[in-house]
Amino acid sequence: MKNTTLCYLERDGCYLMLHRVKKEHDVNRDKWVGIGGKLEENESPEDCLRREVYEETGLTLTDYRYCGLVTFVSDRWEGEYMHLFHATGFTGDLKECDEGVLEWVPIPTVRTLPQWEGDRIFLDLMAQQVPFFSLKLRYRGEALEEVVLNGSRLLGGSL
Repeated sequence: MKNTTLCYLERDGCYLMLHRVKKEHDVNRDKWVGIGGKLEENESPEDCLRREVYEETGLTLTDYRYCGLVTFVSDRWEGEYMHLFHATGFTGDLKECDEGVLEWVPIPTVRTLPQWEGDRIFLDLMAQQVPFFSLKLRYRGEALEEVVLNGSRLLGGSL
């Protein structure tokens, strides 16, 4: 399983979203996601978070919260442990991203954008400031088939 980070930077009631439209053969192609990427050798999730946010946006994080661990399981793609963060403090100037188009999107509008179904679940948990959580999302293709929050099944078959 690969380890990744994902961060939702918040400013003035908006999240900085990345519309993934620039890379061919991208599992997130045409979807709107937060900012993040894969952990490199010897990086902590926080190290990766700061590096990826800077590389993709030109912004330097100054205030962020580790919200939870999301486990993705799929019949098509490699499994993933995604470390989820929310940031409210950063400095610098936004730059162009080579993975897609960056845009500040009003938080209520984010739910209406093309994204993975499970993203709406962890975005809701993050918005409710749920204490650190563990969320398992199992997909068959792009269909969400199982949701387990802190060991309790919310969707899918029996444990």
